[in-house]
Amino acid sequence: MRIGAGILGAALCLGVVPLEASAQSQWQPVEQIQTYSITGDSGVDLYASIGERGPKIGKEVRAIAHTNFKLTWTRDYRPQPDGACTLVSARPKLIITYTLPKPASALSPELKRKWDTFFTGVHKHELVHGVIITDMVKEIERVSVGLSVTDDPKCVKIRTELTAKLGEISKAQQKRSSDYDRMEMGEGGNVHQLILQLVNGPAR
Repeated sequence: MRIGAGILGAALCLGVVPLEASAQSQWQPVEQIQTYSITGDSGVDLYASIGERGPKIGKEVRAIAHTNFKLTWTRDYRPQPDGACTLVSARPKLIITYTLPKPASALSPELKRKWDTFFTGVHKHELVHGVIITDMVKEIERVSVGLSVTDDPKCVKIRTELTAKLGEISKAQQKRSSDYDRMEMGEGGNVHQLILQLVNGPAR
């Protein structure tokens, strides 16, 4: 969720699973929240502080909030009697981290109500990014388990083929996240409305 140039502008910025088809994956992502401190005695000041202190996306663009992830796999490649190699299990470990703003000091009751609405909405937005990431990992699991490559007794070619498949899945996840951000941050989008309400107050 990237900060735009103007105060009202913003644009949003990744055991063993049985081979049998009837088996269900039991893994769940680990989700955690990190916060960064902001200051201000008004909605305008708080949003300006976000622009100054928000997490960086790239070298220059700052974000209101950010969802990051760490993904590792335990994979079991097995040579087959006919010379093929089959990936019989792929167990993910997914840690999703949401970075969100947090006022450093107590807010007035009226400003706290506005902030709580803003924070809740931004958090919900980032949780959708977490769902998109989790869906990506489930798709990786789906295409991985049972993948088999012929004439690969040392299980070398299968890794290259899997890497190519994972690259396409990752691109699809990035596009889905970007499309979601564009919709949410566009004119009239949910996050755009949250920003306006924080800075200006609810429409009357």
